[in-house]
Amino acid sequence: MNRVQHNSVIRIVTDSSCDLPRELLNRLKIVVVPLVVHFGTESYSDGELPPQAFWERAVEGPAPQTSRPSPGTFEEIFRGLVEQGKKVLCITLTGKHSGTAETAQLAAERFGETVQVFDSHSLSLGVGLQAMAAAKAAEAGRSIEDIVALLEDFRSRIRTVVVLDTLEYVRSGGRADGFIAIVDRMTRVLNIKPIVGFEEGRLQLFGVARSFRRALNRVVEMVEELGPLEHLAVAHTRNREEAEDLADRLAERFDFPRGRILIREAGAVVASHAGFGAIGVFAVPGPAGGTCQ
Repeated sequence: MNRVQHNSVIRIVTDSSCDLPRELLNRLKIVVVPLVVHFGTESYSDGELPPQAFWERAVEGPAPQTSRPSPGTFEEIFRGLVEQGKKVLCITLTGKHSGTAETAQLAAERFGETVQVFDSHSLSLGVGLQAMAAAKAAEAGRSIEDIVALLEDFRSRIRTVVVLDTLEYVRSGGRADGFIAIVDRMTRVLNIKPIVGFEEGRLQLFGVARSFRRALNRVVEMVEELGPLEHLAVAHTRNREEAEDLADRLAERFDFPRGRILIREAGAVVASHAGFGAIGVFAVPGPAGGTCQ
């Protein structure tokens, strides 16, 4: 049985958009700060509503909205770890579409160099994979400077591609103003499926397809262009069967161990913007000079 060290000087904190399973968070000692989901005047911490309850509320309306944690929430968590003698590295979802990184940085400034914040330029398992890599490096005794350098390399290589079944939630959330006008009319009239992703932390339109299946085929082709993969993960919103099937295809196509493909249903924060039925692939090609773990 592998022995996991829990006495690392560095602790990893992330936000609830990471979508990592609880058992993995516990094993790697990753601390999660919950974002907030709003239905009108009612507010819930991310994770407070089970997926089924969230989607029942989303269908009933009003449409869910999200907000960042308060600086006080981050500060309380940072302080508790610092008082234990730990240094803290906080990995957040992209600051280009959320104020979470800014809020975490504001809280971190109270602790000087003891607490640092790193913008993942991603969301969901794109954040989660980076948090996992950082936590494993911390367990191995790497310095915080080494871990930040590792994350900068990891962030530069990760490729996020998402197929949306609907633009309704992206539209209501206001997170895709840069391209929403371009594809909104097409999706309404032609029922096409947008393929989106991130470039330096900003949501971009990668393409469109005339069916969900064709869109997934294009995702496989985009992943193939990356070359040999180091990490692979699939996230979905109420679309487990399609996610499992896509993981099977990716594993076979790229000779990647099926058991190493992390598959997760996205939590309420990501689901509030991705909408029902979305599939996201997070692929990390191997670096030229070694691996992150």
